[in-house]
Amino acid sequence: MAQESAHGGWLKSYFQEHLEEMVDFLGWLVQQESMSRVPEATSQIAEEFGARLGELGAAVELIRNEHSGASILARFNHACKDPAANQLLIVGHLDTVWPLGTLERQPFRIENGLAYGPGIFDMKAGLTIAFFAIRALKEAAYETMRPVAMLVTCDEETGSLYNRTVIEAEGRRSHAALVLEPPIPGGKLKTGRKGVGEFEMIITGKAAHAGNDPRAGVSAITEMAHQILAINAMSDYERGTTLNVGVVSGGVLSNVIPAQARARIDMRYQTTEEGTRITEALGKLRPVLAGAHIEVSGGINRPPMIRTAAIEELFEHARRLASEIGFDVGQGSVGGGSDGNFIAANGVPVLDGLGVDGAGAHAEHEHVIISDIPQRAALLARLVETI
Repeated sequence: MAQESAHGGWLKSYFQEHLEEMVDFLGWLVQQESMSRVPEATSQIAEEFGARLGELGAAVELIRNEHSGASILARFNHACKDPAANQLLIVGHLDTVWPLGTLERQPFRIENGLAYGPGIFDMKAGLTIAFFAIRALKEAAYETMRPVAMLVTCDEETGSLYNRTVIEAEGRRSHAALVLEPPIPGGKLKTGRKGVGEFEMIITGKAAHAGNDPRAGVSAITEMAHQILAINAMSDYERGTTLNVGVVSGGVLSNVIPAQARARIDMRYQTTEEGTRITEALGKLRPVLAGAHIEVSGGINRPPMIRTAAIEELFEHARRLASEIGFDVGQGSVGGGSDGNFIAANGVPVLDGLGVDGAGAHAEHEHVIISDIPQRAALLARLVETI
């Protein structure tokens, strides 16, 4: 990695001078609703944000599919010291969890130094600082160490089912990846993430009249209750393994012994071994009630992002750059996954949580701290310049 320079202070001043423009740009992004699974919405914001990246000289490709809309792959045309080197990959996502129409009751607004709006913290503020970081480096004719690309997906919030292949392919082409997800509230960068598994359990019993002949039936709901207790017992908090039966349904009427019940199960784990252990254990569940049948489907959809020596080195570089700019950053691990998990699983160092500080991801009080925008943009720009 390159030697640190005095550019950090200049960049922070640049972003402070352009803060009003950056907040306007952030508002423009937030006011384009882009819920996952609404292809028309994610396609529109991809086209418009992609056009803005094109204005910075990027070669922009829109990666479309009928299920989730459009993602952006942008390769930047600028001076770099080694054009043949593996690229530096900037990673973000366009989609949010918020249904179309949310802006009517949760409009973009600024109050007491905070900017509010659906998707602003997770993660349109990250997209904003990435755009301006690239623009600042271009305007100042700074040379990067290697080629720079940006991948902005459209289905991250739903597991990146349709974009995982391109995420992994671009990750393998990369020396390192910088992920624009929000930091841990308080400003810490993310150097570890749990893996994620999603499963569905279907239990089949036997229907019967609940009043006239209850012993002729086999209650799928009662069996489900037994299985939920068994699933809860699989959690191992010391190992960082948790399971949550989050959605349960079953039965048709209160006077009918239920013949079927379903449950959706979320699993979070820190090591590959734990993911394998839980997956196998779920597959080995056996019914408690005679006559009941259990079927488990699903599996792991995100590997863990394990803090390696290379990730630790990348964080220490970021910490030094932040100090040069005039602020401190810490690090931490979180339970949620990101597109960075897929890249880290292939051995590429990933630094996550490089967005703007704030709070309220997926909640009505979602916001970012406006005064944090210049220093986070400066840090991102320095990372792009020096890695």
